[in-house]
Amino acid sequence: MQVVEKLPYDVQSDEHFWIPMSDGVRLACRSWRPKGDDVGPIPAVVEYIPYRRRDLTSVRDSMHHPYIAGHGYACVRVDLRGTGDSEGVLTDEYLEREQQDAEEVLAWLAEQPWCDGRTAMLGLSWGGFAALQVAARRPPSLGAIAINCFTDDRFADDMHYMGGCLLSDNLAEAGTMFAYSTCPPDPATVGDRWREMWLERLNAVQPWILNWLRHQRRDDYWRHASVCEDYSAVDCPVLAASGWADGYSNAALRVLEHLNVPRRGLVGPWSHRYPHLGLPGPAIGYLQEVVRWFDHWLKGVDNGVDEGPTLWAWMQDSVPPATAYEDRPGRWVREETWPSPHVERTPHPLAKYQINSPWDNGGTESLTVSSPLTVGQFAGKWASYNAPPDLPYDQREEDGGSLVFDSDVLSEDLEILGAASVELDVSVTEPVAMVAARLCDVAPDGSATRVTFGLLNLTHRDSHESPEPLTPGERYRVKVTLNGVAQVFPAGHRIRLSLSTSYWPLAWPPPRKVLMTVHPEGSALDLPVRPRITDEDPDPQPFDEPEATPEIAHERREPPEHRWTVHRDLVDTRSSLEIVKDGGIMHFEDVDLDVGRRAYENYDSVADDFTSPHGRSSWTMRFARGPWRTRTETHASLQCTEDEFRVYATLDAFEGEERIFSREWSEAVPRDLL
Repeated sequence: MQVVEKLPYDVQSDEHFWIPMSDGVRLACRSWRPKGDDVGPIPAVVEYIPYRRRDLTSVRDSMHHPYIAGHGYACVRVDLRGTGDSEGVLTDEYLEREQQDAEEVLAWLAEQPWCDGRTAMLGLSWGGFAALQVAARRPPSLGAIAINCFTDDRFADDMHYMGGCLLSDNLAEAGTMFAYSTCPPDPATVGDRWREMWLERLNAVQPWILNWLRHQRRDDYWRHASVCEDYSAVDCPVLAASGWADGYSNAALRVLEHLNVPRRGLVGPWSHRYPHLGLPGPAIGYLQEVVRWFDHWLKGVDNGVDEGPTLWAWMQDSVPPATAYEDRPGRWVREETWPSPHVERTPHPLAKYQINSPWDNGGTESLTVSSPLTVGQFAGKWASYNAPPDLPYDQREEDGGSLVFDSDVLSEDLEILGAASVELDVSVTEPVAMVAARLCDVAPDGSATRVTFGLLNLTHRDSHESPEPLTPGERYRVKVTLNGVAQVFPAGHRIRLSLSTSYWPLAWPPPRKVLMTVHPEGSALDLPVRPRITDEDPDPQPFDEPEATPEIAHERREPPEHRWTVHRDLVDTRSSLEIVKDGGIMHFEDVDLDVGRRAYENYDSVADDFTSPHGRSSWTMRFARGPWRTRTETHASLQCTEDEFRVYATLDAFEGEERIFSREWSEAVPRDLL
């Protein structure tokens, strides 16, 4: 990372101001703007997220917003209502009121004397979601967006459900927002009202997982703010980025295919991070790309961003399995359009434990699998954050409980770009069942690196809106789509397809143990093969080195702790995954504030008891300045029977050592073919 201190403009910062909403609530903001007598009205760039601008995102903000402001923009970081120092309450994600607020923020900024009436939005994760969702509402000032790690489909491709299966990240994200939405505002900003505002938040909140569990199929709840419902609603240019290690890489490819506006995609090897901070590396000069994107679409600068390829993708070379990588070797490949005419869909028939060549016939002998609940303990996170190490480990142990199909040893490199899929002819023994499909790169020493995977709740085989139970013993043709990826399978390696009937704890298992029969004669692995292009640059360097402005002053006063531990007790047959993400205590010098956050997750099960899975997410958030000290402790737990999910949650808030608020929830939600 190149730290840049000299920019085209010097930058001034307004550390706090309010933007009023039409219902009387005020949103807390910070801005960075060029200073100087020769600076006229300029476009405004907004990042709109619930993660506390004065502390929890302040280091990252100090790297991004002054950099963009120094190139001639007014950058504004806004806390969503009910978060940070903003008034009101936050009770769920992507609500209509949240999006109305964003439109009002843009309108207010466009009317300021220092703004030329043009605005843009950028963001990662929630910020990327928000920018795309707001773009679909067509606010008149919005001229472009730059989005990272986002989705266009809140049901089918978010951390709640995948292929109709319930993800454990549904609980993890609910735990995260349970913690963030119950933090107090800073009295240094809001004054003596801080306690009243805090109690308003505490009284309004409920565990978000309850709402998410009440919608186990695609309905109006998920359709709201899902841009895939009407891609034509987006009418501004879109710079879309994601990473192959993230859970949101599919959305970047879909918006390139379906939007009808100027657009560009950047997909690297990264986890859930901005590309200039990307891990695994290589990171790229993403902020330079953002400035060029906004310069062209907001200022009319003729810099060529409208002439480049639609997609730059990092073609990953083969690597040994590991839970983290500093860098992923590979190369950038460009596609002028997406979908690409260079990608050839290539079906490979399945035979007995074998992936056949495209020109061979499939096998005729039926095969069965009934996976133990331990398949999935080395799956890693649905969306990797790279801390603690959370990528999938060597898949050989997972393969022991799976139905495995191997290709012949490859005689030459084979490269894929896009989403592989598996067509299966199957029958099962229960009315509710799932299948997990993993595509692996198998080295000559037998080690297996997971390249991509997909899930399907078989009751959702025809529709996420109207799932239907299975008839035991009846044969069904189903399609499992795997996450998009760019990957080289080298000569001397094998390609492996592994099928399992559970994938816990990444996905919640079905109510009962299932025996699945696969009929190979009607089954095939479909690969998006991208042959090497003979005149293609073998080592293009399309991006500058990463740049950012200096981080604000901060000091770690207590060390962090990160753990990712698999336990197996052979006495009581309990298996568990324990995750600790503890940031220690960080002191932010500019606001003289100590902040601590610790997250603990645990997912366990007993033997092959499919009603035993139990997930827990617990958070502790601390804020302290002199005699002012607060702490919130949140806990959410998810268990099940064959017929229902059971949620237990607690919330405790402390001022000093005095507990000033306590509440608990215990509710059951019926299982809906899940």
